[in-house]
Amino acid sequence: MIRIKSDEEILAMKKPGAVVASVFEAIAPLMKQGTSTGYIDRIAHQVIVDAGATPSFLGYGGPEVVPFPAATCISIDDEVVHGIPSDDRILKDGMIVSVDVGAYFEGFHSDAARTYMIGNVPPRVRELVEVTEEAFWKGLEQAKPGNRIGDISSAVQEHCESHGFGVIRVLTGHGVGRELHESPNLPNYGRRGRGLRLQAGMTLALEPMVTLGSHNVVLTSNDWTFVTVDGQPAAHYENTFAITDDGPIVLTMHS
Repeated sequence: MIRIKSDEEILAMKKPGAVVASVFEAIAPLMKQGTSTGYIDRIAHQVIVDAGATPSFLGYGGPEVVPFPAATCISIDDEVVHGIPSDDRILKDGMIVSVDVGAYFEGFHSDAARTYMIGNVPPRVRELVEVTEEAFWKGLEQAKPGNRIGDISSAVQEHCESHGFGVIRVLTGHGVGRELHESPNLPNYGRRGRGLRLQAGMTLALEPMVTLGSHNVVLTSNDWTFVTVDGQPAAHYENTFAITDDGPIVLTMHS
């Protein structure tokens, strides 16, 4: 079921969105050689708790899924999403590192991700990170009432593939609100004019996941982390946003 949000609910969703934005501000200076992903996660967790919010990801799962053990997903190089932070994982020169964060506050969730470049990243990998972020904004331009899901999805796909990058199929964006994952799914590939028609009051997370090589991925033995099948790097960029009659509003960035 699609949960259409009122103006008041969208305003309420700005609060957990602001918490997530504050996490990125706090961890940005830590994204350098020698920092452990476990330390980054602890700082992010503290920012969330200090704001009176709860980490959306910590303990996330179900009866058949091992609960996620951290406040953030931190994925390095060929890890696409859901990397598990650890004090044993140390950032090194040339890595790309995506950090996915969710916060729950006063009845609503928010969800966003950024990919950071550590030190001297090869030019083609740097381009991958930049194009992934650009693709989000290309998709957001299509997020208006009367358009369709496919208009957003195809805009992301076309931008990434025009640069020769792979667009992951099996992992998608999603609705966000009182639940971390709501309907509908929001793929990063598709055809213009196809799919669910967009309405004012929809709140969605668009999250391009883009690879240097093949778009195929595999789930690792920890049952959470997805990696590229060919070992090539992947980048991830995400924001939660609301569709309104006056244009989309990004909820996970400070205004």
